[in-house]
Amino acid sequence: MKRRRGAAARGARPLLLLLLPVQAALLIGAGRVVTGPAAHHWPLAAEDRIPRSLEEQRDAPVLTAVSEWLSALGSTQVVVGLTVAALLALLGLPRVALRHEALFLGFAVAAQSAVFVLVTAFVERPRPNLPRLDAAPPTSSFPSGHVGASLALYGGLAVIAALRLRGPWRPAAMAALLLIPPAVGLARVYRGMHYPSDIAGGLLNGAATLLITASVFLHGRHRSTPRPDRPHLPAPAAGADSRGGRTVLVVRHPYGCPDDLAERLRAVLDGHGHTPREQRWIRTTAERPAGALAEELAARRPALVVACGGDGTLRACAEVLAGTGIPLAVVPCGTGNLLARNLGLPLDPAAALDASLDGDSHLIDVGRVRGDGLEPTRFTVMAGAGFDAAMVKDASPRLKSRLGWAAYVLSALRHLRDPSVRLTIRVDGVRPRRRRARMVVIGNVGTLQGGLPLLPGARPDSGHLDVVLFDPRGPAGWLAAAAHLLSRVLRRHPQTPAAAARTEAGGALEYFTATRVDVRCARPQPRELDGDPVTDGTRLTAWIEPGALRVQLPRTTAVREGEEQQHGNSPTRTAAPRRAR
Repeated sequence: MKRRRGAAARGARPLLLLLLPVQAALLIGAGRVVTGPAAHHWPLAAEDRIPRSLEEQRDAPVLTAVSEWLSALGSTQVVVGLTVAALLALLGLPRVALRHEALFLGFAVAAQSAVFVLVTAFVERPRPNLPRLDAAPPTSSFPSGHVGASLALYGGLAVIAALRLRGPWRPAAMAALLLIPPAVGLARVYRGMHYPSDIAGGLLNGAATLLITASVFLHGRHRSTPRPDRPHLPAPAAGADSRGGRTVLVVRHPYGCPDDLAERLRAVLDGHGHTPREQRWIRTTAERPAGALAEELAARRPALVVACGGDGTLRACAEVLAGTGIPLAVVPCGTGNLLARNLGLPLDPAAALDASLDGDSHLIDVGRVRGDGLEPTRFTVMAGAGFDAAMVKDASPRLKSRLGWAAYVLSALRHLRDPSVRLTIRVDGVRPRRRRARMVVIGNVGTLQGGLPLLPGARPDSGHLDVVLFDPRGPAGWLAAAAHLLSRVLRRHPQTPAAAARTEAGGALEYFTATRVDVRCARPQPRELDGDPVTDGTRLTAWIEPGALRVQLPRTTAVREGEEQQHGNSPTRTAAPRRAR
């Protein structure tokens, strides 16, 4: 029922475009009132004084020069040129082409202009009777076309910035863009081109157009943070069916996915309607962990990308796919396979692919991290510094091939006596906290091998990152931490809702939740991303990209007990994936 309602809502969105004629009719009515019965009443009767008083300030060359520059920002040539440049940029981003944002922006600018032309055909208002600094186009003074066009363009870019930017640049970019349209309006009044009510009409035209076009092209495509009591994964979104004779790109780690396994996976894809002719296989290398995936995406938009490898291969694929809306099927062929474990996938590669192809696509979050010597990059599982990174870095490749994730345990034993490090941690921009810790882990998901819940509150769709500082003091501290984590395993570690900072296991574990976290260590530490060591350093800055990655997961079968009694509805399914038979 929920899926049908969602489809109906999406189908109804294009009908919202019928509101544009209604918008034009309302503006025509407002223009007739402004030029008719209200023209001789306050405040319209007195608004002629404003452009005349501003005319007296034209002796200041700086004001005149600034007004000329601002007026040009709303001119037809500049608006069209900047719109085309913005569309090319949005569509040409190599990894996250923002097609829906491009449609939104282009349609908003075009629709605003169409409404403006229609309104001026029915409303005749002369411009202020005073010397003008610009050539007057043969259109009505109401509404201001410069202001409406600038709000559609710069306001549309502000909407895209609000949806896509993260960190301190987002409010600054939004504020700068949203200040341009009223500044253009003030400049137009200063230059004798409009009355204040014309500026108000232009702002109303641009704002209404943005509201309508955003509802059509952007609504529901950028998910807010889910409530803590919701299922583990969001409801599958309607999107392209991965079947139907379209290309499937298969990214294959040559060691994790040897030839015999690759043949089994080819057969699974073929059994789900993806013929061998439609499959394009891409081999990874040490230098290119996603192979030629980026180049393939630049050449075509596949129905599905299949990642056959460990968490490092998945991270490299997510780096390319995030924000594209192309589904990713996770085939666990690595040592840890932490993302597959946390998503509830079968750990047999062929079974995981078979179950995922039978299922639906879901949006999950990805993290992004940067630091000294570390360029901004995405992660799907965890980023860490200290003990865990040293353990990953020193694990023997030969033992990993023979023992699997147990090789990490042997590596960890060699680092039990590593000293803690002084660090500061800043969570969501609040005052930095000074701590000592053996390791810091920033997680998008929280369960390790063996079901060990290092970050019990972490969920792949939570809209935030979970952070743990690990600092056991002496043997007693190690025992307390181990006992605490083991008790969660034995209790099947029910999820801990997101909460303020808290300590557990006698202070050995300290937890935080954040959309952005900054960590600075007193001395360089080993660092890792999704189980792969990266360069040592002293800083890690991580932030969340909510719902940036679409993954293909098995259909759900478990029913949440008691939900139908609580909400009075039929039973709803959790997003706990079904294991393949």
